[in-house]
Amino acid sequence: MNLTISGHHLELTPAIREYVQGKLERIKRHFDHVIDIAVILTVDNLPEKEKRQRAEINLRVRGKDLHAESIADNLYAAIDTLIDKLDRQVIKYKTKQQDHQHDAIKRLPDASDAVTP
Repeated sequence: MNLTISGHHLELTPAIREYVQGKLERIKRHFDHVIDIAVILTVDNLPEKEKRQRAEINLRVRGKDLHAESIADNLYAAIDTLIDKLDRQVIKYKTKQQDHQHDAIKRLPDASDAVTP
């Protein structure tokens, strides 16, 4: 699994990097077949007095790319919301994969249904 964390208009400190990696452990616990993760942390300087913190993630798994984005006043809150959104997407993807695999098994003919000569 390749992990890329980048910051736009933001200096990535080791604390932020460790925080993101720690939160991504939750995703790996649910689903460990992740190919690539790209995290982009951004600080938007708006003309008003406030600063808006944005966190985006692109997660590549086999056959699908998952994307989530979160905006908050605090960067850590944006990361928490982002991981919650991504966690729901990963669980949904995983259940779809499991359901698809079980459907194929259900359609196989039973040995008791087979005609014996």
